[in-house]
Amino acid sequence: MGGRQVLTVSRLTAHLRNLLESEFYEVWVEGELSNCRPWTTGHLSFTLKDARAQMRGIIFRSALRYLKFKPEDGLKVIARGRVSVYEPKGEYQLVCEHLEPYGLGRLQLAFDQLKARLQEEGLFDRARKRPLPSLPRRIGIVTSLDGAVIRDMLHVLGRRHASVHVVIRPVRVQGEGAAPEIARGLKAVSRVPQVDVVIVARGGGSIEDLWAFNEEIVARAIALCPVPVISAVGHETDVTIADFVADVRAPTPSAAAEIVIAGKDEFASRIGRLEDRLRGSIRARVQTLGRRLSALTGRPAFAGYQGRLANLERHVSELQHDLVRQVHERLRGRDRRLQQLRRRLELCDLGRRLAIIRTRLVAADARAARAMAAHLHTANARFRGSASRLETLSPLAVLGRGYAVCWNADRSALVRDAAAVAHGDRVHVTLSRGELECEVRGRTSS
Repeated sequence: MGGRQVLTVSRLTAHLRNLLESEFYEVWVEGELSNCRPWTTGHLSFTLKDARAQMRGIIFRSALRYLKFKPEDGLKVIARGRVSVYEPKGEYQLVCEHLEPYGLGRLQLAFDQLKARLQEEGLFDRARKRPLPSLPRRIGIVTSLDGAVIRDMLHVLGRRHASVHVVIRPVRVQGEGAAPEIARGLKAVSRVPQVDVVIVARGGGSIEDLWAFNEEIVARAIALCPVPVISAVGHETDVTIADFVADVRAPTPSAAAEIVIAGKDEFASRIGRLEDRLRGSIRARVQTLGRRLSALTGRPAFAGYQGRLANLERHVSELQHDLVRQVHERLRGRDRRLQQLRRRLELCDLGRRLAIIRTRLVAADARAARAMAAHLHTANARFRGSASRLETLSPLAVLGRGYAVCWNADRSALVRDAAAVAHGDRVHVTLSRGELECEVRGRTSS
């Protein structure tokens, strides 16, 4: 065992993978597709075979979404990719990065496949085609602002119907990302208020140049458009998927402008024809009634009907005059009554009455204030007089002139006579200011 190199299956498989990927980094392989099986992850596995051999293959979602056709069993293709090994099963496989149909062009195959699928869904059915409006209020146009297409269309529309309102949604009409932009443009312009018809237009070119109008996203946007769609893509010999889905196909953009305004001329012609028929019918009716009137006036029973009609007309005129006079008199009476009621209402106006009462209250308040002031002045004078007289009679005033009041010891009686007290008694003497407590030391009788 010492001289042998033992490899694990994983190491051997990894080594073979490295050899194959370095040797067959990019190969082109021709074969027939079979066992095409899409994965939930978006990848596609398949078997590529010829009369003597076969090999497994896989194309990842990132590359599959760029294919212009749908890989199907039995389709002969040319695949570009690298040879690798799927290690869990030890199988070698072709990791495909690009597929294209063998013989038939890939774009033509994609066109045929999409056409067959949409036709099976009913998107091409004549029953779902909508008629164009006779007089469109607004015309939506989805196209590029570059080139002569938009100028030619506006020239035709201005010549045929100068007052038509056109709403233009500029988009790219070829190249990568043009198809989603066209679909968004159709959706946006159809939402503009009063847009009655939409024209999707592009000038001529190769199948590659026109391919954006063969994309499924554009076809479904046309089918979902709420108003009729006119497809005006390329020249008269160019055919796109948009032509089959649209309600009307125009051979050129200028022809689309002619078609959308053709309804105006037809409408005007129809109005003219109806006007002629109406005039003729009225003329024939008047002639018939005139003949009937002549026949009736010739009968004896209708003799003098013109005079009777004149008398009736005079009577009606007199009644009308009397009616107008009476109506005017009634209106004048009602107007006088209205004026009287308005004056009475003004007299009963609460705002006015409240203003008068408020004025009276202010005057009464002023009189009451004056009377109160006078009364207070008189009362004050009387009070001062009474106070003066009271002051004159007050013993305190006498005390103020130097006199004093003498009380006995318990203040129960005034001492008016010296004989009323004895030697050693205590007396209280009230002065003008304050009092004295005194003891009798002696007394003198008068």
